[in-house]
Amino acid sequence: MPVLNRIAAYAEEMKGWRRHLHANPELSFDCFTTAAYIVDRLKEIGVDEIHPGIAKTGIVAIINGQGEGPTIGLRADMDALPIQEITGAEYASTIPGKMHACGHDGHVTMLLGAAKYLAETRRFKGRVALIFQPAEEDGAGGREMVNEGVMDRFAVEQVYGIHNAPNVPFGHFLTTPGALMASVDTAYVYLTGKGGHGATPHECVDPIVALVGMISAIQTIIPRNVYALDEAVLSVTMVNSGTASNIIPEEAMFAATIRCFKPEVRALLKKRFYEIVEGHAQAYGVQARIDYDWGYPATINHADQAAFAVEVASEIVGETSVDGNSVREMGSEDFSYMLEARKGAYLFMGTGPGAGLHHAAYDFNDEAAPIGASFFARLVERAQPLA
Repeated sequence: MPVLNRIAAYAEEMKGWRRHLHANPELSFDCFTTAAYIVDRLKEIGVDEIHPGIAKTGIVAIINGQGEGPTIGLRADMDALPIQEITGAEYASTIPGKMHACGHDGHVTMLLGAAKYLAETRRFKGRVALIFQPAEEDGAGGREMVNEGVMDRFAVEQVYGIHNAPNVPFGHFLTTPGALMASVDTAYVYLTGKGGHGATPHECVDPIVALVGMISAIQTIIPRNVYALDEAVLSVTMVNSGTASNIIPEEAMFAATIRCFKPEVRALLKKRFYEIVEGHAQAYGVQARIDYDWGYPATINHADQAAFAVEVASEIVGETSVDGNSVREMGSEDFSYMLEARKGAYLFMGTGPGAGLHHAAYDFNDEAAPIGASFFARLVERAQPLA
């Protein structure tokens, strides 16, 4: 496969890029030095246009092919996580409390590797738009880049992205048509009762009793209100109240993460959540305030583009290493906003054994970067061929 062979020659250079990014992580939209480093590499590579400062620190770079044609978008996220790294690597994070624990350093490297190949060879028609996005982990940078008009401004007709997958066999690709990842919403419930002495509960309005009732009741939403074949998750993940064993507190709170794949299920979950909390608040005599954060939508692949991505991945790694009907998962991704704006697909690429995503010992496998870069490059050549 010539693309793999050509990009394989960049492997050491790509490793250097990735490890520099790994040592210098930045969070959310504050990817200023990351963006500057990417811009410097893009200038060296020789892309035709560089457009920085989109969604604060995002970048779109353009490579022109040979002759008129459409524009295909390739996306890499570039933000890190607020985690203290424990890998002990010589290129470990130099920023206390921040690290690339999700492999976005590897995603940027794969896209830069593809850019280097495409800028050198230009064996495609039209244009490729390289989308370097901040704030995937926190802030919905994908939504902000769409809202700032990247799809229309650069006439992107279809868009693709990859996420690394530790503990999936090395070089294997996974995707599926339709929903691949879930929507994610977060509910915070704040209860106010009347505090007092634990020995005189009749003089109090106990928010803890109300909280327990609410948590028990909302666990019935999925088994009793959601159709059994419509997967959904509602997990209570925080509970806080009280200061001493002999005091009935004035206040209590809990939080939950709420995930599913269908918009109508998502709306149902919110409706029932409110009904149960408000109904129990009245029953127990407490005041309830709900902050319901409507988060990332489900990541929904377009069927034709998912099938095309499977063909390209099979060309790179072989048909037996590609699963085009993989199991969908309850994690979430703000690439979902780009797939709402344009047709496209999202894939996972296995990086072999190692610590999982968002773990302090995680490290992207540098050997996987040329495979991801080859996929991106060949995707462009196949989507917009010269002849």
